[in-house]
Amino acid sequence: MGFEFSRLHHVQLLIPPGGEEVARAFYGGVLGMTELVKPPVLAARGGCWFRGGGWEVHLSPVPGFAPATRAHPGVLVNDLDALAAVLEAATRPIQWDPHFPGHRRFYSADDHGNRLEFLEPAASKEEALAGEARQAGGRPQVRSGG
Repeated sequence: MGFEFSRLHHVQLLIPPGGEEVARAFYGGVLGMTELVKPPVLAARGGCWFRGGGWEVHLSPVPGFAPATRAHPGVLVNDLDALAAVLEAATRPIQWDPHFPGHRRFYSADDHGNRLEFLEPAASKEEALAGEARQAGGRPQVRSGG
């Protein structure tokens, strides 16, 4: 073909108009991501951008916003259990799903309701089985603190 994809630069998620502060509280506050300065021509459109580890998310306000409850980014994480603990401590929803071969994963949502998937490769079959046992005997769990 003559070209190859090297990596994903960013994911864009939608937010309601004026939803930047709620986004900042979640992506910057809960997840600890760094807010990026948008170029002036793009800053005039509203929204905010965040980077943390190997992923970047661009949040863009749109009239008539509806959260993405099915489509979602899948973010690889080192120490998935630590992230789950952070989200649970911040009373954010966690839904474990053991049905992705070779990985442990869960779903959550940002404070605008956009679905997020976080996953970590299982180091071994034993670790994958232990993770499934922790995740309610292989059945997805839903936890929400409010």
